[in-house]
Amino acid sequence: LWKFRPPNENHFVFQAIPKCSKIPIISSLETQRLLKSGCVSYLANIVDVRVKNKLELQDIPMIREFPEVFLDDLPGLPPNKEIEFVIDTYPEALPVSKNPYRMAPIELKELKVQLQELVDKGFIRSSSSPWGAPVLFVKKKDGSLRMCIDYRELNKLTIKNKYPLPRIDDLFDQLQGAKVFSKIDLRSGYYQLKVKDSDIPKTAFRTRYGHYEFLVMSFGLTNAPAAFMDLMNRVFREFLDKFVIVFIDDILIYSRNEADHEEHLRIVLSTLRQQQLYAKLSKCEFWLDKVNFLGHVISAEGISVDPTKIRAVKDWPQPRNVSEVRSFLGLAGYYRKFIKGFSILAKPLTSLTKKDLKYSWTETCEESFQTLKQKLTTAPLLVLPIEGGKFSVYCDASKIGLGCVLMQEGKVVAYASRL
Repeated sequence: LWKFRPPNENHFVFQAIPKCSKIPIISSLETQRLLKSGCVSYLANIVDVRVKNKLELQDIPMIREFPEVFLDDLPGLPPNKEIEFVIDTYPEALPVSKNPYRMAPIELKELKVQLQELVDKGFIRSSSSPWGAPVLFVKKKDGSLRMCIDYRELNKLTIKNKYPLPRIDDLFDQLQGAKVFSKIDLRSGYYQLKVKDSDIPKTAFRTRYGHYEFLVMSFGLTNAPAAFMDLMNRVFREFLDKFVIVFIDDILIYSRNEADHEEHLRIVLSTLRQQQLYAKLSKCEFWLDKVNFLGHVISAEGISVDPTKIRAVKDWPQPRNVSEVRSFLGLAGYYRKFIKGFSILAKPLTSLTKKDLKYSWTETCEESFQTLKQKLTTAPLLVLPIEGGKFSVYCDASKIGLGCVLMQEGKVVAYASRL
């Protein structure tokens, strides 16, 4: 909100609302015409003078004792750890090499910069491998470009790692009674795990500026999430289900009171320091009574949907094809436990995703779409179950589907449904 008071005049108020600005814009020619006709104009330079709070290590109690964990950048090639990243390909698999994708001049400039940074840190080196994947860029939330390797062909030939990623519901079940939270995000977590020497040639990628290969685990490799989950579970195994939740490179520390939380934080940070794992301070949060984690807001009262996800759902345009329907159902389905009768409500949309079915957006589909959006944007707070407490399950069934609600002490723990 900006206020501007011209000399001897009433003040003007301007409010910036993305995509909803009501301020009329006129051309320079129209401006000249109005000035010549005697209109008064003012030139205002609007500057945001608010000071943004920057998280400083020395300002955070106890955390400041661990500067080695919160380095400004990764120090270089990671040390040997309990596991290495392995790329097991099928016995009959032959190396695949693809030509580099074309890039815009601004992308080529960025590519050269990022390649040099990776070389300087020792994360990549020149390669003569028969493998070679192309490179592309994706935009990050802040508008900067992230270099990604298109490993789709390699992934097709890779034996999938069956190491299980945890269910989100299972992770949250252990949080009952927690009142103090901290969240730690590792700095470029994948780059903190080495690739097995014999598999380094498989990570090779081709660019206009040369042929390179990764010595650390790269984004885009099919087994990377499972491998990093394995590493983190090994590192924090004795603390899991006690005061630590780990999901790939995100760590949540939870405690019943501040005294316990200080002890728990000290244990976690000491473990990271011992294992030479590094966190990004700007993405970490400490000593919270409410925390955003894995798309949910967690507090002592229970679990709710992340407001930023609610906004994304609210602004979601009508799907134009099967792919867009799947994208919407993917986001909506992630929060299905918040919606009573989700499967039944979503049935018209899930029917559109069936194979060999012509895409046709009907009034029933529109009704389903709008209902799911409304339900998600008004999703209730779900309580965390009390260990040893009594549960009640209420069910209803019809020819269309089955729905139920799990309750404890008259409060909703979760909804479930199926067709």
